[in-house]
Amino acid sequence: MAQNLYGPGVRMGNWNEDVFLEEERMKDFLEKREKGELLIQRNRRVKKNLLRPMELSVSEDGFVHFGDKVILVNPDHPSGEEAGMFLEGDLCLCMSPDEVRTQLLDDMEIPCGVSAVQTIVPTGRNTFTILRDHRSSDAEGQVLRYGQSFCLGIAAGLECKTVNQQAEMLYLSSEHRTLLKSSKKSWLQEVTLTDEVSHLNCWQATFLDPQMRLEHEGFPVKANEKVIIYHRHTNRALAAHRHLFLRTYFGKEVEVAAHTHLDSHRVEKPKNHWMLVTGNPRDKSATMLDLPKPSAENTRAVEQAMGIST
Repeated sequence: MAQNLYGPGVRMGNWNEDVFLEEERMKDFLEKREKGELLIQRNRRVKKNLLRPMELSVSEDGFVHFGDKVILVNPDHPSGEEAGMFLEGDLCLCMSPDEVRTQLLDDMEIPCGVSAVQTIVPTGRNTFTILRDHRSSDAEGQVLRYGQSFCLGIAAGLECKTVNQQAEMLYLSSEHRTLLKSSKKSWLQEVTLTDEVSHLNCWQATFLDPQMRLEHEGFPVKANEKVIIYHRHTNRALAAHRHLFLRTYFGKEVEVAAHTHLDSHRVEKPKNHWMLVTGNPRDKSATMLDLPKPSAENTRAVEQAMGIST
């Protein structure tokens, strides 16, 4: 009868090579951990930087100015002709870096994608700065006006790269679609973030009501009110497609493209409506959308006290 001649202390096979291989793996792991190159460490750095809390600019006169830090919000609206799933609520324009490149390298892929997410909390990935057109002489602090060119910049780099002690900026950009370059889901004109300064970065705010659009040309743009944001070079409006979902580094979000969606009256649809939201003067970490709306009774009392008949 055959008997097992090997006890538990007997080593079999290439045991020596396995021991050395395990030691090399442990040394490689400890070396990467010391340098901060582990995947979990990269992931934490990315989220810490892109999700860092930001403070929005507070508008004292109710208008938007060059140099203001704002978030771009597509207000909530009911679904129209879209079929299937539809993301409700206020959506905010956000930076959406490539997941693979972000985890493998401590750098941002250029051009970087954008998307819309269901949040209005100002963070590093959704806080934009109103910048002047590089060809204009508008000074920082001046009021932004309807029909005036402006750029939207956001801080670049996973470690907040600086150039001359100033944060390097990525600019919201777009250009005509081609067979090789278009949005991922709708195949319309793509919107990206780029570090190149050119005329493709220029946008303009247009008054919401088309019948009053000509009269408001040159007037200051009010903060926290609906506007249409057109791309100057292609004359396409910024749009949030709530029915087209994307898988991003931060989960499921919706597509943002440049396309003017018109209804039967040749008026822009709600998917083209945006608000330049500023900060809440009562709470630096909140926005003006977080302010409670006055009830109808309080509003009526104020109107009666002011002598306004309703």
